[in-house]
Amino acid sequence: MAKISEETRLHFSEAIQPFKDKITQTLEKEKTMLNGMHTGDQDLSIKKLLLCEDMIYVSSLYIAQNSLSMKLMEVKNNDALNEARKILYKAIIYLEDVVTNFIDVSYADLTKNQETITNINIEKRYLIIRKLGLSIRILKDAFGDNSKWKWSFVELEGRFTTVAKNLIDMKEASKDYFDPRSEHYETTVLYIRLITKLLNSAATGYRDRYELSTRRIDDMRDAIKYLLALRKLYIVLGNSEQAEEVKKKAIVWKDKMDADQKKGLSN
Repeated sequence: MAKISEETRLHFSEAIQPFKDKITQTLEKEKTMLNGMHTGDQDLSIKKLLLCEDMIYVSSLYIAQNSLSMKLMEVKNNDALNEARKILYKAIIYLEDVVTNFIDVSYADLTKNQETITNINIEKRYLIIRKLGLSIRILKDAFGDNSKWKWSFVELEGRFTTVAKNLIDMKEASKDYFDPRSEHYETTVLYIRLITKLLNSAATGYRDRYELSTRRIDDMRDAIKYLLALRKLYIVLGNSEQAEEVKKKAIVWKDKMDADQKKGLSN
């Protein structure tokens, strides 16, 4: 790699300053909001959604710094990418605070959480999830296939999948999904298709991490939980055949997990 001149470094430093300023301003705004939030506030969940969006914005600013580094100096800015990764975790945690981090849970158990955000329509919820998912994908691509964070992205994407699933009001969505006359029909169909894809991907991701990296039994358990969550979704949608196929797959995975434990192949 060619040596980077001081002139180029200075140019880069000047170019990223506006991004740094915006990051500082947004994080100061976050502190102010957090200081004004109290348990029991009626709008607490709404504010958490706003903070999630702010964190997505901050992550995009860090990713932009890396893009400038690649453009001006032809080197990856790992510090900026790591900060973006941490910030995206914060975005997910804010959503977890609103709709929980439970993977395999009945939709009825999320009713109380849904009641705190009833005035947030599905279009807005879907937009938040799309922005968060896009940010995670861009960050993952920026790190590259050989990144030391390769397997940690399984957790990041898994937790994203969980909040994406829990953020939708399935009681309403299950009606709109089958009603082309509903104003929310198109968004609901797109959102549920996304959740289906994410649940499949999360299950596979944890299974692969178990098989190829960690051999940790909790990874395999999470893989199975995502399958069972997918089965619940299929049941709500009336897809009994697909629900049965997923159930069979979950049984096969559990048998494999139990067999590995007996052989002492897992931790």
